[in-house]
Amino acid sequence: MDLSTSPLFERLAGARHVLIAGAGGGFDVFSGLPLFFRLRELGKTVSLANLSFTRLESVEGTWLAPGLMKVEAHTKGPAHYFPEGLLARWFHGRGEHVPVYCFERTGVAPLRAAYALLWERLGFDAVVLVDGGTDILMRGDEVGLGTPEEDISSLAAVDALPLYDKLVVCLGFGVDRHHGVCHAHFLESVAALSQQGAYLGVTALLEPMPEVALYRDAVTYVCERMPRAPSIVSLSVVSAVEGAYGDVHRTVRTEGSQLWINPLMSMYWAFGLAAVARRCLYLEALRDTQTAWEVADRIETFRNQCQTIRPWKDIPV
Repeated sequence: MDLSTSPLFERLAGARHVLIAGAGGGFDVFSGLPLFFRLRELGKTVSLANLSFTRLESVEGTWLAPGLMKVEAHTKGPAHYFPEGLLARWFHGRGEHVPVYCFERTGVAPLRAAYALLWERLGFDAVVLVDGGTDILMRGDEVGLGTPEEDISSLAAVDALPLYDKLVVCLGFGVDRHHGVCHAHFLESVAALSQQGAYLGVTALLEPMPEVALYRDAVTYVCERMPRAPSIVSLSVVSAVEGAYGDVHRTVRTEGSQLWINPLMSMYWAFGLAAVARRCLYLEALRDTQTAWEVADRIETFRNQCQTIRPWKDIPV
C-alpha cells in the first residue's frame, strides 16, 4: 500500500463477485451505487441487496426463502414506498436487468440464514455492507446510537459468512445528528479501528465522476417517484456532492430542522467488517434473536444495564 493506491479497492482486488448490501434499510443500498458501478467497470460481478423497510408481504416479488425476496423491474409493490423496485426500474430504463435482493426485517438468526441462502445461490465471495450514515460504528455505550437495530442485525448476519472478505462502508458523515449520534464518538471509533489496522481510509465522491453521476440520477429518479418519503440521507449526500454547504434542504421532510450539509458527507469511510463487529458491545446478545422486536428489546436491555454511558462531546475544531 502507498499513497497512490486505494486501500478499499486493494481489499476488493481479489474478489470475483461482490455483494453490496444496504445495512440499515430504506435507501442504504443506494449509498453503495457508486461502488457498484466502479467495481463493475473493473470487470467484477456485482449484486445488490438491501434490508428492506418495504412491507414485503405487499410486494409481488419472487420469494427465494423465508425473509428473502428477489425484486425486479416488473415487480409490483406499494405505490407510496418501494425504493428497491424503483431502483430496479431505473436500471431497466437504462437497458439493464439488475435485481435487488430484499431481506425482511427480522431477528439476526433468520437474517443470517437468508444471507447464507443468497450466498449459496449467487456465489459471491465478498460483501460490502453499506450504511447511509455512520451509526453502524457506535459500539453501544455512546450517548446516542442512532438507529442501530437494522445496522447491527446486518453486521452480525454478514459477520457469520465464511467469505474472502467483508467490509463496512459508511456514507453521509453528519446526517445522523438528528438521530442523536455524536460524531466525536464516530471519529473515536475510526481511531480505534485504525489502531487495529481495520480502517481503510476515505474515498471522496466527486461530481465529475461517472459513477457519482449515475448515483445522483438514480437517487433523483426514485425520490421523485416517492414524494411522500424521499430519502433524507441520499438527498443530503447528493447536495454535498454538488457543493452545497450548511442548512440546505431538498425535501419538506427536513423542514423545521437544521441541517449541516458539508464535504465530509460525500466521502466513503471504509473498514474491515470483522473489527467493527468485535467492537460492538451487545452484538453477541443479538445472535439468537428471531424477530426485529426481540432485537430492539435486547438493545434496550443492554442500554439499561450499561454502567457508563459516554456523554456528548463537541468536536473541538
